[in-house]
Amino acid sequence: MSDDKNNSGTTVSVVGPGEGELIILGATRMRVLEDGSNTAHRLGLAESIIPPRTPGPPQHRHAQHDEGFYIISGMLRFTVGHTDYDVTAGTLVMVPPGTPHTFANITDRPAVMLSTFTPDLYVQYFRDLQDMVADSRGLTPQVNIEVMSHYATEPATDFA
Repeated sequence: MSDDKNNSGTTVSVVGPGEGELIILGATRMRVLEDGSNTAHRLGLAESIIPPRTPGPPQHRHAQHDEGFYIISGMLRFTVGHTDYDVTAGTLVMVPPGTPHTFANITDRPAVMLSTFTPDLYVQYFRDLQDMVADSRGLTPQVNIEVMSHYATEPATDFA
């Protein structure tokens, strides 16, 4: 990763292949491409590789940020309330605050997606979740919900 000043004197961030902060969440590998430090915390951006047959987090709602998911390869199932969407490469899913959602890789192939967080609030959630998993607590729905509660996010229990 490198930073460089452009003609207007502002800093440009360039994150190359294999660069960025690696976050390991069970079998899922996330590469943070922008943690908000270069965007005045307006935007966070991460690439995730989700192995085959990997469940996602419990269905949940964010109170303070939009979340976007762009599928680069493979297929993921997004569940929004009671509706399932099987989405493939080239698909964008935008989730506004208050919308119950989750996702999972239900296929036998890995999936890759790019996620946006506006503002960047949720990047720290993934760091904290990784720390809890590393403390031998495991990546359970209960651990997910516990960490989510620190980031204006709650489980969508009415859709469980």
